Amino acid sequence: MAETTAISWADATFNPWEGCTRISAACDNCYAADRAHRFGNDHLWAGELRRTSADYWREPLKWNRAAEREGKPRRVFCASLADVFDNQAPQAWRDDLWALIETTPWLTWMLLTKRPQKIVGMVPPRWLIEPPKNVWYGATIENRDALRQRLHHLREVPAVLRFISAEPLLESIAGEELRNALGHPHLAPLGFVGLVIAGGESGPKARPSHPDWFRELRDLCASEGAVFHFKQWGEHTSAKGWPGAMPISHVFDDGYQLVRPGTARAGRKLDEVIHDAMPPAWTPPSAGRVAA
Repeated sequence: MAETTAISWADATFNPWEGCTRISAACDNCYAADRAHRFGNDHLWAGELRRTSADYWREPLKWNRAAEREGKPRRVFCASLADVFDNQAPQAWRDDLWALIETTPWLTWMLLTKRPQKIVGMVPPRWLIEPPKNVWYGATIENRDALRQRLHHLREVPAVLRFISAEPLLESIAGEELRNALGHPHLAPLGFVGLVIAGGESGPKARPSHPDWFRELRDLCASEGAVFHFKQWGEHTSAKGWPGAMPISHVFDDGYQLVRPGTARAGRKLDEVIHDAMPPAWTPPSAGRVAA
């Protein structure tokens, strides 16, 4: 929860509250739940959410002033330790967040959720008429079940940009359904997902991802005009780059072998290329509130 972050696709993270509920396979090894456990806060993952402090809520106002002063908008990941569209969070908390977003036009807010079906009913009605230019909506898509359950809900949300986070990627999700969803954000209705973020799982119980699953997403984005961002391999990566250096950690049915050097050592190169692209954040024409 800081002005800077190691997350490659964001400049900062903001958590209006802490706590959530596991609802899908992507949640099984939740780093935020593990973090809460280390600090003796298991109750935050048992229905008892905790709003962050008033001082902390003022931080984005400082980031916004700094971004305006520098003339450089910033991307904010919201939320890394919660889900903004969790039913258990009071709507009043969300309403406070919407007001904060509207008063920080130099911050592009990336609202990532596993509950895209809740977005339309929880954002201000005016946002459905004229979507804020500094709000991107994203859905976590870790496997084909999540693709079927969440993608069409994301499409229903009026937005200047929609994205998916395929992290942790637990199986191949490439196919016609995803292909039809991808496209340049300014060329709708050819596609409604303008950005795909992909990555493997980190942590002691990390599940492996096949390199071909990432390559399929990279190639689909290239063919359909969407932006592809490869965040990380996670704990496991291809054994081809580590001949004899360490034991094999996983073998897929097709014989492809992985090793486990750890997230930091595995790095972010996919076929020797760092895919760091991101759509441009919105630059306000002048200071003030976001039109909505």
